[in-house]
Amino acid sequence: MKPSNRIENITNGGSDGWEIFYKARKMMASGINVIELSIGEHDIGTDPAILKSMHKAAINGQTGYAPVPGLEELRALIAYRTEKKTGIKTTLENVIVTPGGQSALFAAHMAILDEGDTAAYIDPYYATYPTTIRSIGARERRIITSAENYFQPTFDQLDSATQKTKSLLINSPNNPTSMVYNKATIKNICDVAKKNNLWVISDEVYHTQIWAGKHISPREIDNMVERTLVIGSLSKSHAMTGSRLGWLIGPEIIISKAIDLATNMTYGVPGFVQQAGIFALEQGKKFEEKISEPFNRRSKLALDILKDFPCLGHIPPQGTMYLMLNIRATGMSGLSFAGKLLDVEKIAVMPGESFGEAASGHVRISLTLEDNKFAETFRSICKFASDLSL
Repeated sequence: MKPSNRIENITNGGSDGWEIFYKARKMMASGINVIELSIGEHDIGTDPAILKSMHKAAINGQTGYAPVPGLEELRALIAYRTEKKTGIKTTLENVIVTPGGQSALFAAHMAILDEGDTAAYIDPYYATYPTTIRSIGARERRIITSAENYFQPTFDQLDSATQKTKSLLINSPNNPTSMVYNKATIKNICDVAKKNNLWVISDEVYHTQIWAGKHISPREIDNMVERTLVIGSLSKSHAMTGSRLGWLIGPEIIISKAIDLATNMTYGVPGFVQQAGIFALEQGKKFEEKISEPFNRRSKLALDILKDFPCLGHIPPQGTMYLMLNIRATGMSGLSFAGKLLDVEKIAVMPGESFGEAASGHVRISLTLEDNKFAETFRSICKFASDLSL
């Protein structure tokens, strides 16, 4: 007996990109002191007031089955927040609450793709993008960008890659590159979507973390609302990664089918977690800024430190909680460098190869340590890379 072909092919018979992370966690479990800058985990926990609201909801009895689409109050609040930001009419019927953004990503692809359809995404990409596409039996097509163009896809790249595809997955602000797609890029994405009759799946979980430029959702562009699905989450905006509270926004017909999928897969999100989500969203923009501001501050610290290491290439972060460091001057791949850094310095970062071809020769560094500790650790990374440079 053996697993299904669909399950076998999730990692395409190769790596899932998480080897360094798993190795670091094993080292930590054995008692080795490892400084972890590999995943997007806030250095603060979830705010105690949010946890108090979650506890209160649980104590008051919201521990049974919650409505599969999500609590109407939460869905309405997500819809209101979205409409206020984009100016596009959004109701609770356009929203399903999901167990985190990853579940929404899976549901979006499942709702619009048939087995054998082709789904495009932009390289560099978050590590689960190709595996999500494969897991539903679809075919993948990468659109490889370049650091020279600030990892922004061009019209020609988008057009040539999507003429026989059904969907295009984008992520801005982008993990891992920290780039925010500019107005011209978003226009190119939307023009190509209309030209080639594509669904656009827009992963916007980092939209509260913007240091330069402006976040533009494809859904707010003319004639895009009926072909756009938006993924959102409280993980990054409210430091609620473990709460697993996300959502999918889209046309009512797609959301209704995503509800059918959830009924047969996740069966909703716990009510006490959703109540905490309501409380979190009610805290407004100032709370979101309080959560995001440390990453802006640390990105500036990193840029100051990099002035002392001119051999290390980088693009100034425009958003998110990461920085991409070009370590090609060492003559090493991102994977080899990350492995050596972990073995010698006991610092864990993500190799660029975990995020695609365009990110090879880079490492992604999470800005997830207290400021002084981050500055010390980042300087150690830069010195290590500089000493290895040819």
